[in-house]
Amino acid sequence: MSEQPHHPSAHPRAVKAVVPAAGLATRFLPATKAVPKELFPVVDKPVLEYIVGEAASAGLKDVLLITGKGKTSMVDHFDRRPDAEARLEAKGDLVRLAAVRRSEELADIYACRQHEPLGLGHAVGCAESHVGNQPFAVLLADEFTDEGDPLLSQMLDLQAQTGGIVLAFIEVPWEEVSRYGVASVEPTGTEDVVRVTGLVEKPARDEAPSNLIVVGRYVLPPTIFEAIRKTEPGAGGEIQLTDAMVRLMNEGTPVHGIIFRRIRHDTGQPLGYLQALVRLASQREDIGPELRAWLKEFVESELV
Repeated sequence: MSEQPHHPSAHPRAVKAVVPAAGLATRFLPATKAVPKELFPVVDKPVLEYIVGEAASAGLKDVLLITGKGKTSMVDHFDRRPDAEARLEAKGDLVRLAAVRRSEELADIYACRQHEPLGLGHAVGCAESHVGNQPFAVLLADEFTDEGDPLLSQMLDLQAQTGGIVLAFIEVPWEEVSRYGVASVEPTGTEDVVRVTGLVEKPARDEAPSNLIVVGRYVLPPTIFEAIRKTEPGAGGEIQLTDAMVRLMNEGTPVHGIIFRRIRHDTGQPLGYLQALVRLASQREDIGPELRAWLKEFVESELV
């Protein structure tokens, strides 16, 4: 990766993950009045379990959930359920028994309450006492990569080499840049690794420095907490994580990014959730063949 030091790792590697999950999920109302969006199933596994699984696969076995009102069931999902396990074992349903136990053994789950929805920066700031003086990863709770994808591991490795901040980017059509946080970048000499020189929130099409947008994976240094404290609320009275990162960048903190070109499931809005559900269900050995056949028949009949 870029700017490799003489030693394999010049900085400590992050070992903890923070998952901000206190939002109201208004795009899914009324379904989210009582059920957290993060527990919506993608076939038979909730979105949040994919997120925690992604962290665990990258070696982050300590996961802090930033929760809000009515969201304690997110923590409950990762608790032991001896009654359910005993029922499955008695029925001889060893496949589901293994799946239930897998969710309980993925990682050590902790929770911290964000009492008011004051923005992503504020949510990340809630993790300070748990994270301490170490780099850490932030995984937004409505998007995830395919199982086994190395993106997060690559980000952790890069941050261990360069220090500072490491972000993930995807390319979007230029006409869409005004909806996102956009990065200005320069090459590092390593394919798909860039040095970030600026971050702009929702720029006009003709003012955007690139078509690379920030997606929901961050590796951050502990200095981000002080930067968040110094960051004034922006639009809607929210403290933006982007503003805090720009503050660190302006103070000399190195910022790098990895351009991600593989599958990303974005369940933050209904269409993306349905797309993730259909795509992952179609890949399943048990239901995939029948689902694909039905989808083909359905689409053909709808086009008649």
